[in-house]
Amino acid sequence: MTAAITAFRANVPQEALDDLRQRLRRTRWPETQTVSDWSQGVPLAALRDLCAYWAEGYDWRRCERTLNALPQFTTPIDGLSIHFIHVRSPRPDALPLILTHGWPGSVLEFLKVIGPLTDPAAHGAPDAPAFHVVIPSLPGYGFSDKPMATGWGVETIADGWIQLMRRLGYDRFVAQGGDWGAAVTTAIA
Repeated sequence: MTAAITAFRANVPQEALDDLRQRLRRTRWPETQTVSDWSQGVPLAALRDLCAYWAEGYDWRRCERTLNALPQFTTPIDGLSIHFIHVRSPRPDALPLILTHGWPGSVLEFLKVIGPLTDPAAHGAPDAPAFHVVIPSLPGYGFSDKPMATGWGVETIADGWIQLMRRLGYDRFVAQGGDWGAAVTTAIA
């Protein structure tokens, strides 16, 4: 029996975005650090700038539009709803490729490579290999469910990605990951 794959669209309620902005604006800042570099962590000025950007400048709706322009789905794997992007190449010889983000990243890390990987000819590389790209959100990240118990380590995620690829009809595939995703990719091997 094949588990369901359900189409997904990002649509964060405006109230949640407003709440985030208000919480960022109400941040109680610590005293200035004793050094002027990063040796004791994030400098207070850099953190204030980042929070101000998220409170006043970041356009989440633009990000949603970018995500929603791509085919996104969810599927249950071992009791969690796993979110993923799945873009098929127009090339019949394309090889399935699963890309796994790292910590504290997200599927957004891969947005600029989807086009060149799935349709290299349209991006100036007609002789380059093409891929059917699958980009899941790690459990607890993005729009994937957060595990409610221990047990979702590297090996479990790797097994989940193998299930996902088989569910999509890919018995043979390649994998890439950076940071935490590199550990998952190694476990897939």
